[in-house]
Amino acid sequence: MKSEIPSQVPRTSYKLVRNIAVKTLSLFGWKITGNFPQEKKFILIVAPHTSNWDFIISMLVMLSLNLKITFMGKKSIFIGPFKWLLTKLGGIAIDRAHSQGVAGQMVSLFEQQEKMILGLSPEGTRSKTTQWKTGFLVIAKKAKVPVVPIRLDFLKKEVEILPMYQVNKDIDEALLDIKSKFDGVCAKNPQLV
Repeated sequence: MKSEIPSQVPRTSYKLVRNIAVKTLSLFGWKITGNFPQEKKFILIVAPHTSNWDFIISMLVMLSLNLKITFMGKKSIFIGPFKWLLTKLGGIAIDRAHSQGVAGQMVSLFEQQEKMILGLSPEGTRSKTTQWKTGFLVIAKKAKVPVVPIRLDFLKKEVEILPMYQVNKDIDEALLDIKSKFDGVCAKNPQLV
C-alpha cells in the first residue's frame, strides 16, 4: 500500500480490523495508489459501481487505511442489529422526505462537523446507467468542499486515489470533467458501464 494519509483527514484507530483488511486486500491482489489531499472535509466518490463487490472492496480500503468515512443509507435499512453496525461503520440514515432534501441534509452535516469525508457512488445504482447523479457536486459546491475521485479497476486490481477536484463551475460541466477521469477503468461488470 503506497497511499499516505495527511494528519487532518478523519481517521479511526481499529488496529485489528485494519490488519485484517490489509491482509485481505493483499491476499486478493489489490493495491492502493495515490494520496489523499491535505483537507479536513471532502466528498469521496468511488466508481464504477456495478456490483456488490465494489462496496466490499471499498469497505476493505476504508478499513485498511483507517479512514473515518460517512456514507448515506435509506432510513429503512437502519433497523435492528443493522442499525448499530451501519452506524459504527459511518452510515447515516437519510430522510428523503426531509424539507432540505438529501443535498441540504449533507450540506448541514458538513457545516456541523470539524472533519468529515462523505463517501458515495456517483452512479447511485449498481444497474446500467447512462448518466451519473449530480447530487454530490451540488453538495460539494454548497458546502465548499472538494471532491476526491477514486477509480476502482477490477482488471488491474487497483484502487486509485485521484487528485482532488474543486467544484467552481457549472454542475454539468464539472460532471463531464470528473466523469472523464474514469475513462478506461475496468468495472467488475463492464457491460453495465
